[in-house]
Amino acid sequence: MAKYSESAGKDVERAMHKRKKGTLKSGPSGKGGKVTSRKQAIAIGLSEARAKGKKVPKKKAGKKKGS
Repeated sequence: MAKYSESAGKDVERAMHKRKKGTLKSGPSGKGGKVTSRKQAIAIGLSEARAKGKKVPKKKAGKKKGS
């Protein structure tokens, strides 16, 4: 069984194209500035897919730095 739906992959693809074109912005309503990182573009695409209710696994919990 696929982890991600096909349409979720299309959302990521769309985000990657926007990044290459230089129109992808981060943060709420694009106030975080231009996105240049490939990883960040993928994360934005997956986040948009999640918001639309597409089949995408849950986010992994952030790692805590050494104590």
